[in-house]
Amino acid sequence: MKFLDQAKIYIRSGNGGAGAVSFRREKFIEFGGPDGGDGGRGGDVWAECVEGLNTLIDYRYQQHFKAKTGGHGMGKNRAGAKGADVVLKVPAGTEILDEDGETVIADMTHVGQRVLLAKGGNGGFGNAYFTTSTNRAPRRANPGQEGIERTIILRLKLIADAGLVGLPNAGKSTFLATVTSAKPKIADYPFTTLHPGLGVVRIHGREFVLADIPGLIEGASEGIGLGDRFLSHVERCRVLLHLVEGTSEDAGEAYKTVRHEIEAYGHGLADKPEIVALSKADALDEETLKEQLKKLKKACKRTPLVVSSASSQGVQEVLQSLLNVIDKAKAEEQETVETQEEWHP
Repeated sequence: MKFLDQAKIYIRSGNGGAGAVSFRREKFIEFGGPDGGDGGRGGDVWAECVEGLNTLIDYRYQQHFKAKTGGHGMGKNRAGAKGADVVLKVPAGTEILDEDGETVIADMTHVGQRVLLAKGGNGGFGNAYFTTSTNRAPRRANPGQEGIERTIILRLKLIADAGLVGLPNAGKSTFLATVTSAKPKIADYPFTTLHPGLGVVRIHGREFVLADIPGLIEGASEGIGLGDRFLSHVERCRVLLHLVEGTSEDAGEAYKTVRHEIEAYGHGLADKPEIVALSKADALDEETLKEQLKKLKKACKRTPLVVSSASSQGVQEVLQSLLNVIDKAKAEEQETVETQEEWHP
């Protein structure tokens, strides 16, 4: 299945059904009077967050969604049926934006969440509605209201607890494959990872979700390489794991390159907690390792961890550090929610 994280679609709610002009015609009933029923309401367009989806691929093959028109009113005061709704099923983490791409209509964060995107038009009144003491036989009825049409953008941002960032070939996919059951494509050339991937890490009886995104290079914020559009998938992460390749020429410069692109991207990503680790430590001799750690420490202004996915060196230490930050972030979020609940009457 191909990965698709953005789609532009057209939606339209149903028109309301027209009211009926009808008069009662029965034997022995001299003045039957009007009995035209009202039209039914047009169908609505809903978005629903469902389980089992992790891509917007369905919207690559269909971009137009129209709800049904409400049924027309009939004689004998019979009202028209409501038009059938349309439900757009999206994965958790989908943002729904207006056509301008800036205004957020809804943020679908949990399974079962439903949002009304376009309400169907009301049905028109039949002539029975217009009966008055002075107008006993009205011969008019209302047409149904027009439905709402709009173009929206669906943008998927994967929901994960921790996100992997770094230059291409920094060992992100290898690390993901080592600590989870995910099977990303791994090769010895840049940009092997073309799409974001998710894996579930299990440590000390606990679990958290780890996201891997394609590597960033200098100028990614200007669209160079694969660009920085995949950084949206780590916007929701509580912590970033920045892997810096130990076999690079200068670990400090490699760190600064990625950090600059993260800061240029914005959206609060630069303010997230970050754990820095020097990867591929098994390929370095002791002297080179010390030199690279020295450069990296100077660049990131903290003591970096050392990790090797091949030999599992430092892997548990990195996972424990991620878990500690995630637990702290969850506790702060819970405290914020409790404070808000206390404040509101």
